[in-house]
Amino acid sequence: MLKRLIGITKKEFTELIKDKLYLTFVFVVPVIVMFLLGYGLNLDVKGLPVAFLDYDRSKLSRDYIDSFVNSEYFKLYTLADNYQEAEDLLNSAKIRAVVIIPPDFSQKLYKKEKTEVQVLIDGTYPSRAEVVKGYISTINTLFNQKLLGNQNSLKFPIELEIRAWYNPALESKNFIMPGMLVTTLCFYPVLLSCLVVVREKEFGSIFNYYTSPAKRWEIIFGKAIPYVFVCFLTYLILFAITVFVFQTKFIGNFIVLSLASILYLFCTVGLGLFISTVTKTQITAMLLAFITTVIPTYLYSGFLYPVSSMEFSGKLVSRVIPATYFLDIVRGIYLKGLPFHYFISNILSLFLYASVVYLATILNFKKKL
Repeated sequence: MLKRLIGITKKEFTELIKDKLYLTFVFVVPVIVMFLLGYGLNLDVKGLPVAFLDYDRSKLSRDYIDSFVNSEYFKLYTLADNYQEAEDLLNSAKIRAVVIIPPDFSQKLYKKEKTEVQVLIDGTYPSRAEVVKGYISTINTLFNQKLLGNQNSLKFPIELEIRAWYNPALESKNFIMPGMLVTTLCFYPVLLSCLVVVREKEFGSIFNYYTSPAKRWEIIFGKAIPYVFVCFLTYLILFAITVFVFQTKFIGNFIVLSLASILYLFCTVGLGLFISTVTKTQITAMLLAFITTVIPTYLYSGFLYPVSSMEFSGKLVSRVIPATYFLDIVRGIYLKGLPFHYFISNILSLFLYASVVYLATILNFKKKL
């Protein structure tokens, strides 16, 4: 009995060692997951990019701006020259808030009159918007107390008018559902297509392609197009669910969103095909697909919190994830109703990503016996 047990154990060790990539993942995957979660899962809300539109341009208004910038919670992105520039910064998600100081700010304060400062907050991240509101209110209160000195007054000279743009009610569904559309269309197509080539390797049917007159690029795109089509139908279903079932706010152009989704699906399906060409077993392909899509997409794409608030390492990882660019497009169309020209850089980034991943897949797919 012991002899049979030893024989089976040896056989399983032999099978395990044969797939070097799988054996590597046994030890590497836990380490990768720990690093991804350690660096990516950051619940601290600090260093929020904020812009100021200072119509007063006085010493007092500069002191007011410094009270925000000198805190650890905000970092100065820019001093906007006009309202249109400030609005564009919010539309492009480069900042989380704009503080607008009126032209008579210092004049009213010197006269001991009340003045009102307007604050526009990006409401696409409801939880972050609530935190930003709290931080701004606290800093404003501290500045008021500094102005009053030892005076015991129940009324502060500077009042805030805070408005949340794009999602005024700060409803979580307007934040979650567009993000779920992006994340689902990231890992789902990859998991489907990552088995296309490796499955045929295991079954031996891959030799039919090796001996066929079809060129490598014809084989790869021939395999990709059906999966892109099927996943596009999935996109239509998911879109209908977000808008008609969950009543998610949608004020943008459906055609632009759909065209961008096709390009995005080519990226994700292409990634799955690349994984399928570099792996030898289906379990290895699925494991690699999970590591390269699910965790990075949830942590680094901007789904949970904005990329602009991440550390440098997080921002670096986000740049190589296609979901980062598509998420900007989706939320920009869903909540902001932005026109096409706002997304040109994101579209070009997705096109570049697709070009690189398909080129790598075609070069890696070698037609040889």
